[in-house]
Amino acid sequence: MAEHPTGVAPELLDDRTLLRELEALHRTRHDTLLFGSAEALRTHSARMAALEGEYLRRHPTRNPLAGRTRQGARARTAARPVGA
Repeated sequence: MAEHPTGVAPELLDDRTLLRELEALHRTRHDTLLFGSAEALRTHSARMAALEGEYLRRHPTRNPLAGRTRQGARARTAARPVGA
């Protein structure tokens, strides 16, 4: 397998491994932002962008949940009572 500066090249990962890598990066994002060095944050960001890009390339027609769209967010906001 070809090596990538921060791991295996995303295009070489099978779907299960790609998702596992993305889940791990998303779990560690907050700590990297708060406590990592500038270089660690850059590396984390680059790897996450590469993996997310590969996921989107493989799944260009994925169907987002209605609540995760702008229209869904507006409907959620409009349904909240004032002051809630």
